[in-house]
Amino acid sequence: MVALTPISRTEPSFYVPVVAAFGAFFGVFIGTGQGSLILGVLGGAILMGAIAFVLTKVIKNERAGRWGLVALIALGGYALAGLPGLLIGLFFGWFFGFLTFWLYEGRYRAKIAPYLTPGQVLWHFTFRTICGAIFVFLITPILVVMPLSFNAQDFFTFTPEMLRFDPAGYSLKHYRDFFTNDAWQDAMKNSLRIAPVATLLSVTFGTLAAIGLSQPHVPFRRAIMAILISPMIVPLIISAAGMYFFYSRIGLQGTYIGVVLAHAALGIPFVIITVTATLVGFDRSLTRAAANMGANPVTTFFRVQMPLILPGVISGGLFAFITSFDEVVVVLFVGSAGQKTLPWQMFIGLREQISPTILAVATILVVISICLLTVVEMLRRRSERLRGMSPS
Repeated sequence: MVALTPISRTEPSFYVPVVAAFGAFFGVFIGTGQGSLILGVLGGAILMGAIAFVLTKVIKNERAGRWGLVALIALGGYALAGLPGLLIGLFFGWFFGFLTFWLYEGRYRAKIAPYLTPGQVLWHFTFRTICGAIFVFLITPILVVMPLSFNAQDFFTFTPEMLRFDPAGYSLKHYRDFFTNDAWQDAMKNSLRIAPVATLLSVTFGTLAAIGLSQPHVPFRRAIMAILISPMIVPLIISAAGMYFFYSRIGLQGTYIGVVLAHAALGIPFVIITVTATLVGFDRSLTRAAANMGANPVTTFFRVQMPLILPGVISGGLFAFITSFDEVVVVLFVGSAGQKTLPWQMFIGLREQISPTILAVATILVVISICLLTVVEMLRRRSERLRGMSPS
């Protein structure tokens, strides 16, 4: 056994520059908001570095130091930006207090292997910091749109009332417009008419294709798989243009069936991938045992195989539904005014009439997507449990 050495306190030459670097990073945003980027960076670095040194070498008491820092930065934020600055200051005070003592006490090494070199420890946390920054970069536009949907004014920006958290600056008027406007409701009905049917076709054909391609005796499996999932890889504008010319020749351009088939073609790759991933852990001796017991192929599929791959089928169906419900490029090419879907109506709202109702619709779609992705994650975990219970 390897004896774990107790975690020791680190030197100021290590944790003070790290805290100062974080202060410089956040100082970019504060300095930009105050009109001086350089001052924000330098001020954030010097201030947070000095605070880290004072907390650990002068105050030394972690609880008192952290609470004092929270109060100090919160008051500074309130003086600069009022109530929003107070809330942001509370977060910054908690974060820098935690970071300072987390580094000073050496707690950052508590949950990592004790034999890692300083360079490996640095990369361990650098990698996680990069992933967190990417996540924030991707999620920030969504976090901006959602509060804007409650704007009491017909603007796409935060009003002074909203920044002051004044109740008068918030309203549900854009949501009421969505549920009472005939154009938005017709678009919603079209999306609900198209997406479920396209999802059903995607699940049916995608599941059959995945099961067929999972058989080792099927020739050219890789080539066929590449062709079937190509709608995910080929740029959507190219697929849309090809569908337009093809549907024009066979009389499906501008029809409900044409839009459904186009969306089904876009959803099939998602079903194939998720079902194929589920079939990797499927025990084929179960189907052979069912055949030996006299079950025909259809009974074997629905009674033996389908219950075990059902999580993958449903996951693929949810992805296909989201793809159809949110798709706008293909429907612009192959649809007509009678198939105007919700994303199409949002596109019109941005191009022809700048309607803030788009923000409310976007928020609703985000909530729906989060709910569906939550279901997908639950099904993924259930699928893993089922594969673990299957005999090897």
